[in-house]
Amino acid sequence: MPTPTKGHRLGGSPAHERHILANLATALFQHGRITTTEAKAKRLRPVAERLITFAKRGDLHARRHVLTVVTDKGVVHTLFTEIAPEFSERSGGYTRITKIGPRKGDNAAMAVIELVRGEPVAAKPRRRARRTDATAATTGTAAAATATAPAEPQAEAEADEALPPEVPEEGEPEEVDDLADVAESDEDDAEPEADKDA
Repeated sequence: MPTPTKGHRLGGSPAHERHILANLATALFQHGRITTTEAKAKRLRPVAERLITFAKRGDLHARRHVLTVVTDKGVVHTLFTEIAPEFSERSGGYTRITKIGPRKGDNAAMAVIELVRGEPVAAKPRRRARRTDATAATTGTAAAATATAPAEPQAEAEADEALPPEVPEEGEPEEVDDLADVAESDEDDAEPEADKDA
């Protein structure tokens, strides 16, 4: 049984609460939907979903574990043979709680808890499946990169030649000094050629 919440228990003691939840779970599996108070429905949901998860396993140990909570063998048989196969594709969220109006006598908040049956499950891609697709894509790009590796140096050289010279932005004196040094060295190289012509 899941860890009980803090505060008052349903009924008078923890043992009474366990009996209440067992009877509610039995009624839920027997009828498919029950009307109860909102507090009892919220407390019943994790118990019922855990029992359905055990029923999906379907082995003898799981059946004996469920029989410790739901003592009616006919309901347990229905749970294992009819209810659990319906939820084989679903990985949780087997029940639905719908709030309804307050009870007439004591104004208690009422709710209907029911099994979610016959509804299609939205197929979500699993995280590991996406990772394997990503690794396959990276290995594919790596293989393509190795196939085109000899052509890369030539392509890089052509790309460097095609780029225009970098123009420094305002407020960058270091780069301007570098350009001035380059211009002076170009002038120095040009002077000996002029001397040769004369």
